[in-house]
Amino acid sequence: MNWKRLGLTATLGTTLLLAACSSGDETAQEDTVGKGEEIELSYVAWDTEIASTNVIGKVLEDLGYDVELTQLDNAIMWESVASGEADAMVAAWLPGTHGAQFEEYGDQMVDLGPNLEGAAIGLVVPSYMDVDSIADLTDEADMTITGIEPGAGVVAAAQQAVEDYDNLEGWTVQTSSSGAMTTTLGQAYENEEDIVVTGWSPHWKFQSYDLKYLEDPQGTFGEAETINTMARDGLEEDMPEAYQVLDQFEWTTADMEAIMLDIQEGTDPEDAAATWVEENQDKVAEWTEGVTAE
Repeated sequence: MNWKRLGLTATLGTTLLLAACSSGDETAQEDTVGKGEEIELSYVAWDTEIASTNVIGKVLEDLGYDVELTQLDNAIMWESVASGEADAMVAAWLPGTHGAQFEEYGDQMVDLGPNLEGAAIGLVVPSYMDVDSIADLTDEADMTITGIEPGAGVVAAAQQAVEDYDNLEGWTVQTSSSGAMTTTLGQAYENEEDIVVTGWSPHWKFQSYDLKYLEDPQGTFGEAETINTMARDGLEEDMPEAYQVLDQFEWTTADMEAIMLDIQEGTDPEDAAATWVEENQDKVAEWTEGVTAE
């Protein structure tokens, strides 16, 4: 037996098989809306944005786009879309939380409007605490507000609240991270201890714990917010179908909190997003209306 010839034949057969598979993949990819085109979505590592970015990323991936999700610090996320390094984000909290970033970068990108209405920020406490307003606080929680990352809009508002409310004289805002804040909240809640945190909704903590916003008679935390989708200049011309999906992306607090809770309970964000997309095809159909491949 000619082993060299046999080996050459086997190698040639494998090469032809791989070529055929590659050709098949390319053909299948050409049949999709995205045609394998790369699109990058940036996001900040907040639970809300991990959920929303993974969900819309999965929808775009299913349409045939090569989707890259890039986690960045808050300000850099805005800068990445403004500069065109990233194509879009679904993480703009307006008008308050990201007000400073919008003022700096907003005119350098396209605002596609809200993807979620009725978002809120404020000071949050467990419902077992006998206080209903920021103006009612005295010496609870060691006169400390447990915050998240320095520079976050809700932290800046909490620091302003310390200035605005006479009864908060001597109070401090302790910055950390969103993860550290929720860990501290969980520990205090389990022991029924006083705690005051910088809070926002949607957030899975409202699904896991019985919490309440403190009334804000001074209006320091502003009115209800929206979470907006922002795209880089030129995306509509470069990837009109992806732009349309992003423009049509809109869901509810309940939608977002459901997937956030799954992630918090240990499900990988990609898996949680895939499950949500599979179980909510009616909503996905609204986002992809007019762009779904035939």
